[in-house]
Formats: sequence, structure tokens, C-alpha cells
Amino acid sequence: MSIHPTAIIEEGAKLHPSVTVGPFSIIEAGAVVGEGCIIESNVRIYSATQIGRHNRACHGVTLGSEPQDLTYTPEKSKPLTIGDHNHFKEGVNISRGVKTDHGTIIGSHNYMMSYSHIGHDCIVGDHNIFANNAILAGHVEMEHHIFLSGHTATHQFCKIGAYAMVAGVTGVPQDVPPYVVADGHRAEIVGLNTIGLRRNNFTPKQRKAIKQAYKVIYKSGLKPADALAQLKTNEPTEEVQHIIRFFEASDRGIISHR
Repeated sequence: MSIHPTAIIEEGAKLHPSVTVGPFSIIEAGAVVGEGCIIESNVRIYSATQIGRHNRACHGVTLGSEPQDLTYTPEKSKPLTIGDHNHFKEGVNISRGVKTDHGTIIGSHNYMMSYSHIGHDCIVGDHNIFANNAILAGHVEMEHHIFLSGHTATHQFCKIGAYAMVAGVTGVPQDVPPYVVADGHRAEIVGLNTIGLRRNNFTPKQRKAIKQAYKVIYKSGLKPADALAQLKTNEPTEEVQHIIRFFEASDRGIISHR
């Protein structure tokens, strides 16, 4: 274990022997930091934060800070749980939970650029990228392989589907379905995330099925429920089934198509 002499490791914090801690960082009692993690300078890891293996927290990162919720009191605190192989760049802030038993959950292999923020009680899957200043309000759920561009803002309780991309300076007021590109002052679907699908080895046949499904939903003139029913009758592929499940599970509604 390599701990800089200026770092503060409170009694009751649990660090794997392979952890590195840089200057002026603080790790509070009750925090758990797993194998191979690199904690750089001026990082603060709050209590009730559990971090998996091989994560990197760059200068000024705060993990498990008090949620920005006016109803929060210390006895309502819920944990922040982080998986493996995540990279948190300078100034990233992730809040602990306050209103759900699971608290805030971050999966594995996520890359968060400088000053991005994840609010309380969010659930973030795997292999997601947050560009600079991308922010999630509380209770947002993200699936996997999502790209949030710079200065995007996602409203509380929204869901973002797998392999979606949100363009820069976009506000997300409702759910973003999988595989699409969303853009605008208030997010609208502007097409498929074709580049992202190709990079993740989706075949032409898979991409065609996704495109045809969205044509039925948005271009057929059918009501949403009727469009989903039609998709179900055509032996939907795994990707189309994912789209159907996402639409049916939406509470806030789905963003519109430009």
C-alpha cells in the first residue's frame, strides 16, 4: 500500500493492500476501497462508499458526498456502490443515496470526464461515457454503452437506453430509448446511433431491424400501444424486444422524434 504522508485515512476505512492514495486525499471511516485502486490528490471518499477493483479517481474527485436534496438528513443516508475498472476524471462528483435502499449504484468500465455529476439514487450500468459536465439528477437509470456528450442535463427519474447517444448541450426531460441519437434544447430523437452500433459490432441485419422498429413506432401513424403490438407480432429480434420492453416500462414517457 502506498499512502502519501499528507493523506488522511480515518480509522475504520478499509483499503486493500494494493491501493495507492495521493497527497491531501481523505478517506472516511466506513469507506471500502478495493484491489488496485488509484486515489490521486485531493480526493474525498465519504463513509458508506464501497469501491470495487482497479478504479481510478483523479484530482478533486468526491465519491459518496451528501446528496443535493433538501430533505436529506444523516440518518437517511444510503450507500454509494461502485463496480470495477471505472475512471473518474478531475472534479467528478457522485452523491450517495437518500431515498432508496440500494442508494446510488455505478457499474463497471465507465469513463467519466471532468466535472461530470451523478445525483443521488441513480443506477448507472456498464461501459458508459460521460463527457465534461454531463450531469444526472436524482433517480436516473442508465443502461449500458451510452455516450452523454458535454453539458448534457438529465431530469430526475429519467431512463436512458443502451447504446444511445445524447448530443452536447441537450436537456433530457423524458426517457431516451435504446440505440438512438437525441439532440436539442429539449431532447428529440434525430436518428439511430449508427456509429455507436457499428463500433459495438452490431451486424447490418441487427441495425436494419432496429431502424424498421423505430419506423413502425414513429412513422406509421399508429398509436404507441398499437405500434408496439404490431412489433410483437413480427417475431421481433432481441434488439427489438429490448425496444418494446423499454417503451412499456417507461414512467415519464419517451422523447419525441424530430
